[in-house]
Amino acid sequence: MLRLVSRISMVATPMMIVCGLLVVGSVAWADDNGNPNQPPCSLKTLKGRYLYAEKGTILPPAFGVTAPTQGADAGFHLFNGDGTGTDIVTLRVNGATVLQNAVVPISYTVNANCTGTLTVLIPGGPSFGMFVAPNGDAIATIAADPGNYGSGISQRVSPR
Repeated sequence: MLRLVSRISMVATPMMIVCGLLVVGSVAWADDNGNPNQPPCSLKTLKGRYLYAEKGTILPPAFGVTAPTQGADAGFHLFNGDGTGTDIVTLRVNGATVLQNAVVPISYTVNANCTGTLTVLIPGGPSFGMFVAPNGDAIATIAADPGNYGSGISQRVSPR
């Protein structure tokens, strides 16, 4: 009996996975207004002002540090809904303020599955992986560059 169950599960498990993938692949998208065939996320999902704050240990070579160093930043992202935007940020490294209310351009991508990227468009600027709430009210980011420590949740606080 045990052999029969093992053989059934060896055949059934892959079939269930394939069937599950077929079902997921055939799901129709709809936007917040119920319009069919609209992916749940796009560049337009991110529009407005999002507050953020992060702290952690910066590792070399990020921000020119040569040893593990404490860092913190706070500011907001202004997303334009078209892949462009602006960050206004204050950054402290090892207790010293190295940027204060700096205005820097950003670019971002958003995939239909609500993942994406955010890049600060200054020489040596950091890049982040991004996870977007389907309604656009929040994003989670994680640093993608060696040594950059940042990860956090940003909340939309204004549509502009």
